Amino acid sequence: MSAARNHEADANAHVLACPTRWSDVDENGHINNARLVSYVQEGIYDLFCHHSTAVRESLFPSGFLIARHEIDYLEQLYHGPEPLLVRLTVERLGRSSAHVVVNVCRDPHTFMRARTVVVARDEASGRSRTLSPPERRFLSGFLADEAAVAAPPRPGVTSPRGALVAASAGHHQPRRRLPGLSALTRSVPVGSYRHRAR
Repeated sequence: MSAARNHEADANAHVLACPTRWSDVDENGHINNARLVSYVQEGIYDLFCHHSTAVRESLFPSGFLIARHEIDYLEQLYHGPEPLLVRLTVERLGRSSAHVVVNVCRDPHTFMRARTVVVARDEASGRSRTLSPPERRFLSGFLADEAAVAAPPRPGVTSPRGALVAASAGHHQPRRRLPGLSALTRSVPVGSYRHRAR
């Protein structure tokens, strides 16, 4: 059975190259589905914490929270020498959240697609907080074409939703996963999970 074609490669995507490991393989001979979720989390961690702009501007100083995963397993993935490309785009920005689409690929095939809600974390309360203007500008650079953005609220004004923002052009080269990143991603607080298998 051939893998699903990847038709969603986006010039505005953040891409992390992740090698598979023999230890990722389960008794059925393919990469375990729980391991695939960890690739998603590593991609998100790389974007929010290791991207050069996020580091330079000290964005998300108290980290972030994963509020939701919605996952489609499209095809079985097998261990191989070519690294996976974990490709992230922002589908929508809310007051405190970014709705991130993550495609786990070996071009031209996509094996898994996740929609993940990531919220900025407030250090004092440990809960979500409003995205700062620099954080919104940073995340807007990864918006897919015609992605919806909820404007931050102003005093006495209801937040408009569904405003369309055209993403700026630009190509992001794949990054390589840093040693020890798996252990770091496991420390990210995780909310609810909803797995949808096809």
